[in-house]
Amino acid sequence: MLKHRGFPGRLPGSDFQFTIRRANAKKGATKIVRRERYKDRAAPDRRADAGFMAALWNHFGEEPFERGNLDAGRLSWLIGREVVWASEPADPCSYEQLLRIDRKRAEASFPEVFADPDAFDWDADEDEAEDDWE
Repeated sequence: MLKHRGFPGRLPGSDFQFTIRRANAKKGATKIVRRERYKDRAAPDRRADAGFMAALWNHFGEEPFERGNLDAGRLSWLIGREVVWASEPADPCSYEQLLRIDRKRAEASFPEVFADPDAFDWDADEDEAEDDWE
């Protein structure tokens, strides 16, 4: 499993996870399934989606990327809309599956991410995380 170095592990100031620490050796990768985003979703959930999209955009841009250690649950909120399969046939249970951002749909869904690329302060939690290890 590819680990995306420099990719934020979670949304700053929250417990919304963006990456996993290790591969599931027994059962394999968790399947990515499309989840419906209803209009009445809680504000923290919407912010987590926007934060994840911002992290994806800042880290990968429009280039295809490997799923690797990206969280399947978080990807499931975006798959089939803002994030699409970059290679066919798609294998939603593979850590090696290539994905890419559909910029047109992502901009329509998350205009704040593309209007202000620095909207999320990814360094805010790094200082706290380092303190935990001391």
